[in-house]
Amino acid sequence: MIKAVVFDVGETLIDETRIWSRWADRLGVSSFVLMGALGGMAALDRSHSEAFQLVRPGIDVRAEIAAWERDEPRSLRNHFDADDLYPDVRESLKALREAGYQVIVAGNQPARAFDALVAMDLPVDSVHTSEGWGVSKPAPEFFAKVAAIAGREPAEILYVGDRLDNDVLPAARAGMRTALLRRGPWGYLHAERPQARAADMIVDDLPALLPALERLT
Repeated sequence: MIKAVVFDVGETLIDETRIWSRWADRLGVSSFVLMGALGGMAALDRSHSEAFQLVRPGIDVRAEIAAWERDEPRSLRNHFDADDLYPDVRESLKALREAGYQVIVAGNQPARAFDALVAMDLPVDSVHTSEGWGVSKPAPEFFAKVAAIAGREPAEILYVGDRLDNDVLPAARAGMRTALLRRGPWGYLHAERPQARAADMIVDDLPALLPALERLT
């Protein structure tokens, strides 16, 4: 029986549209160009960082981030805040907790994302980031950490994310149940792949989780 539901962050809880649009402005290209490059990387199973190299060959992303911070110390830059939450997040997390599920946020995010997520006062039991843990998905150690934080057996945990490679497949290998969310470029692309059958459920939005869980358990 599922007792805990654990959520990825980017394109699961957070709509990254504004972030990528700000990156496009910084790189001096249109949002359409950068979004198209990101979609291409997703389709080719290549890192999103390669989209930066495509539009600005030779870019040092870390140096660019540091320069951006110096140029705009008080702007959001490549950060997110509560305005970037998908509209269905709060009510869906609340409904899961009211139904008796432990709700946890744990995704590949920098340490600063922890403060941003905590400031949102989401109806969750705890928030965790890969940088805070010192291990990132899809490493097995990440999912072992998820189980330890939840205090549950892996089979009692449902991991929810928008990607097969980072979320569904490694979580399943760790013994967890999984939900693939058709959201964001990776979510739509990955839901069409044969490997998507490995997911215990494929959902179009977060409100669909609770009824799907009731059918699953």
